[in-house]
Amino acid sequence: MVACPLCAAATTAAHKGQGLVCGACLSAPPAFDETVAAFQYRFPLDRLVHSFKFSANLTLTALFSEALLAAIESRAARTSRTLPARIIPLPLANKRLAGRGFNQSAELAEAVAKKLRVPYSACGLLKIRDTPPQSGLGRQARLKNVRGAFECGDLNDIPAGQHIAIVDDVMTTGATLSEAARVLKKAGAGFVSAWVVARADPFSGPENGDMEIDEHQEGAIPF
Repeated sequence: MVACPLCAAATTAAHKGQGLVCGACLSAPPAFDETVAAFQYRFPLDRLVHSFKFSANLTLTALFSEALLAAIESRAARTSRTLPARIIPLPLANKRLAGRGFNQSAELAEAVAKKLRVPYSACGLLKIRDTPPQSGLGRQARLKNVRGAFECGDLNDIPAGQHIAIVDDVMTTGATLSEAARVLKKAGAGFVSAWVVARADPFSGPENGDMEIDEHQEGAIPF
């Protein structure tokens, strides 16, 4: 298995080894600088994520955070990447947070930050606009949907040029995380990592897979 270092999309052996950026990132680079994903988003991993996210099965936090930590440490060993200055979760809008009762990304981000002994900022990034669900939208529609949805929170004490890591559960096209990274860089971040539990196949449907994730795919395969 070979994955694009920027977006973690799975590529084939025909790309002649690891480390080559995929065509999608070459043609439209995301605002983040790397993606670390613990798994591909496939059955049965998709069922576990669904249970974690929509049924508040927070006992899965330990499993997911340990898998993500292992992927982060593996990437760091290959690239000599230093740890970030701050770890932050991808935020939810207040309305959605109130309805769900928790932010699954915050649960993951806090757990990973504790294990790495890196400062954690629950409000490092704020979602100031409640956007419609991304599922079913094409990439361009997703980008438009999240434009202007975020602003920086309590990261004013971070020196310019620092490395910030954003944690989320699943990346589909990367549009939301790219917008979040754009806002962080506008505020002075020098390098932004996207750390996710699972990476969905961006080539599985219209507009390079920007359709709802198929929950009947087989095999959650670690990268």
